[in-house]
Amino acid sequence: MDKGKAEARIKDLREKINYHNKQYYVYDNPVISDAEYDKLMRELESLEREFPEFVTPDSPTQRVGGEPLPAFRQVTHRVPMMSLADAFDEGELKDFHRRVTEAVGQDVEYVVELKIDGLAISLTYENGLLITAATRGDGVVGEDVTQNIKTIKSVPLRLDFPEDKKPSIIEVRGEVYLPKEGFRKLNEEREDMELPLFANPRNAAAGSLRQLDPKITASRPLSTFMYALGHVEGVEFTKHIEVLEFYKTCGFRVNPDIVLFKNFNDVMDYCMSWREKRDTLPYEIDGIVIKVNSLEQQRILGFTAKSPRWAIAYKFPAEQKTTVINDIIVRVGRTGVLTPTAELTPVRIAGSTVSRATLHNEDYIKEKDIRIGDTVVVQKAGDVIPEVVEVIKEKRTGNEKVFKMPHRCPECGAEAIRLPGEAAYRCTGVSCPAQIRRSIIHFVSRDAMDIRGLGEAIVTQLLSEGLIKDAADIYKLTREDLVPLERMGEKSAANLLSAIENSKSRPLGRLIYALGIPFIGSKAATILADAFGSMEKLEKATYEELIDIPEIGDKMAESIVTFFKQDQTRRLLSRLKAAGVNMGAEKKEKSEEGPSPFKDLTFVLTGTLKHYTRPQATEIIEKLGGKVTGSVSKKTDYVVVGEDPGSKYDKAVKLGVKILNEEQFEQMLGRNM
Repeated sequence: MDKGKAEARIKDLREKINYHNKQYYVYDNPVISDAEYDKLMRELESLEREFPEFVTPDSPTQRVGGEPLPAFRQVTHRVPMMSLADAFDEGELKDFHRRVTEAVGQDVEYVVELKIDGLAISLTYENGLLITAATRGDGVVGEDVTQNIKTIKSVPLRLDFPEDKKPSIIEVRGEVYLPKEGFRKLNEEREDMELPLFANPRNAAAGSLRQLDPKITASRPLSTFMYALGHVEGVEFTKHIEVLEFYKTCGFRVNPDIVLFKNFNDVMDYCMSWREKRDTLPYEIDGIVIKVNSLEQQRILGFTAKSPRWAIAYKFPAEQKTTVINDIIVRVGRTGVLTPTAELTPVRIAGSTVSRATLHNEDYIKEKDIRIGDTVVVQKAGDVIPEVVEVIKEKRTGNEKVFKMPHRCPECGAEAIRLPGEAAYRCTGVSCPAQIRRSIIHFVSRDAMDIRGLGEAIVTQLLSEGLIKDAADIYKLTREDLVPLERMGEKSAANLLSAIENSKSRPLGRLIYALGIPFIGSKAATILADAFGSMEKLEKATYEELIDIPEIGDKMAESIVTFFKQDQTRRLLSRLKAAGVNMGAEKKEKSEEGPSPFKDLTFVLTGTLKHYTRPQATEIIEKLGGKVTGSVSKKTDYVVVGEDPGSKYDKAVKLGVKILNEEQFEQMLGRNM
């Protein structure tokens, strides 16, 4: 490669790696696999070795990792938290051993540890008391997550030192991780709440530890393993294995699969053995870490600009297998999203048999040119979710079929639409069997028809017993239907029937919201009720009439029109009307204005609040004279941040808008109510 092309490629690689670093370290949102990232980094390192004149101080090869989020207080590490150099095969492991022995001689012991796939952490104790906990950050400055770390039960708040070793200050380094079972349950909960799923346990651990509300961190089953020493005063160690034994004595969790070796061939055998055994662990590992045991030898070996010369991480290769796509089926999720799924010739990957792989959406299939009958390479994304990596086009026979996304829901036959700016197709069927449980739970929820006593468990029972098939069937329920149900006696049945009857008189805006029209929240539903005055008029509204309403955008208008032209929708509304459910807007009575401490203040809500639904928070703000908008701008006064905030939070940080967590929001309300 000539110099001109090399310089251009180096610049391109740096930009790509910097982008992926920010997604991974700052936003906990990796968009490529570790293997793809490693490939980019290794290409950059190779080009910079060949053309050292193009190496710059700000190259990704010259730094450790990410940067701290502005929302957290910054902590400067007394001893930098270096990242480890990687080895990907036995040859690179042997090169590491050769470099070590050339520097310190042949008498070398190695401590070999599992590389836990989590978030690196540094805990500082003064006189045995936990003072600060910080993330790695950029290796020199991390984020203060002390309050969140204190919620993890495996982290001692005070250390019990042995009599002969009592450091006045010690930095204990290790990993925070989420066990596989905890990861599975967390993603199930997020799916129920219609929140984005975590890609892998590491991503989930990072997102959990870096919450603005420690209560959210406490609700997740995080754990730790400690494995390294930072700064220490008042005690001396001579070997790394002594440090680990000391940690165990003090009450820290230290991984049980740490082994001391004197022969490097045994080290390599141990590394290779875990390639097969890794799937038996209750947590994720992505490699093996090898460290020189002698701290004096570590001192002699020293550091490069970004990593120690006395340690290396052997990274497991992403296990990939070749198989055939026999068919592409479309599944309908609980939120109505249509997801294409590849039916594969079964193949064993990473300890389990894989017969299906997600194809995400139509764009993903087109981008990779995936066809029915194709021979493909499959791997587990983050070793959890099977995905198609690439198509082996050389093996095409000409009999492959191009897949076309259906425009009708495969479950109920209703129209499936892809709205502008959306990657997914959605079913518009209000009675679609695939999403009926969720739609009924939404229909009876507090901000919709508010049927008290009709929770998720009762809805599930009613569906499984065949007593209801959609929301309209709720109004046919009788005492005889309800009393035999589990945990439902005479009194509970009477209360529930009374709540069902009362719900018939709910305002029209509540009913519109209860229908679950995509992109129509409670505020938009109230606006629609005020604008049209009856369900009948809303059903007949045209796109042009809807778009004339200032608060109703293109996407919302198109969603409303599509929703009301479905036969399922018409049937449901007809039955609700026959049951006596209110279909007209209430007349509003003018009342005297109350105090308006939030007058002229604009708020944006993002993430999930613990004590308020978004409509409740909006109503409170508006009662106090404030305004709630859907996007952040320089005119925004406050952004209220709940669990898992999205891009609105990032934009607020960028624009310097005042950010409130839920506790600060409640304090603000307390001063003004």
